[in-house]
Amino acid sequence: MNQVAVGILIFDGVEVLDFAGPYEVFSRTRLVPGVESRRTDDSAPFRVFTVAAGADTVVATGGLRVLPDFDLASAPGIDILVIPGGFGTRAMLQDQPMLDWVRQTAATAVRVTSVCTGSLVLARAGLLAGQRATTHWGALATLAELDPTIRVDADARVVDDVIFTSAGVSAGIDMALAVVEAMHGRDVADETAHYMDYPRHDGRLP
Repeated sequence: MNQVAVGILIFDGVEVLDFAGPYEVFSRTRLVPGVESRRTDDSAPFRVFTVAAGADTVVATGGLRVLPDFDLASAPGIDILVIPGGFGTRAMLQDQPMLDWVRQTAATAVRVTSVCTGSLVLARAGLLAGQRATTHWGALATLAELDPTIRVDADARVVDDVIFTSAGVSAGIDMALAVVEAMHGRDVADETAHYMDYPRHDGRLP
């Protein structure tokens, strides 16, 4: 099976569930349903890996230490780019080499996605201009300020308008399931959520 490469960016101050939630969804998706299918990658449509600015350990929120699979220079081609959020995104808004990498990677990716304040990075990179988008409730005003052409949807849990963006933290799971559904259908997405014991949401915030 030709697997789709999912590259998840991680960085100091990344929110744990922002990257771990989509990682769980994409890495556990199978085209053949059931628990047994998860024991191998035979029907796994996605190959998931993490990417960071360097090869050193990344310290996520709460002090979780994560060793990235690749640095920016060694990362393989990325079909689905995931930009998670967290307090570390604020420094990235001024990091031109990182913003350049995001732009370049997004230009060749099949799909670009963000979780929480990861949308701020996409906005700073100019990738959300003229689109609907959302972010964590605490950063909605910042998203609008970064690019006034963005149509900020304060009530959406997941927005699909060329780029997939999602609200805060746990909404990244819904975003990833929405991508699975867009690529492989509702049944596969629902079965993945069932395997995870995760109740899917209807796309709006409670």
